[in-house]
Amino acid sequence: MKLMAERADISRTTMGKIEKGDAATSMGGYASVLFVLGMTERLNDLVDAAHDLTGRQLEEENLPKRVRLSRNLYKGDYDE
Repeated sequence: MKLMAERADISRTTMGKIEKGDAATSMGGYASVLFVLGMTERLNDLVDAAHDLTGRQLEEENLPKRVRLSRNLYKGDYDE
């Protein structure tokens, strides 16, 4: 753990928080560790909406339950 923290240029305390998944740890710390491990492509997963199940569920809750067209569109009343 000490060597990893040194290579990532973070404290051992921060390294311990990253290992535990502490949400208060900065993204920079996680990015540094991923860089040291040669896993920088995993950063793409963090911003990919397909992996954000909670965010997608929240967005679906905001979608309208039912869409209704105005009566004018049903009648074809486009003349002014």
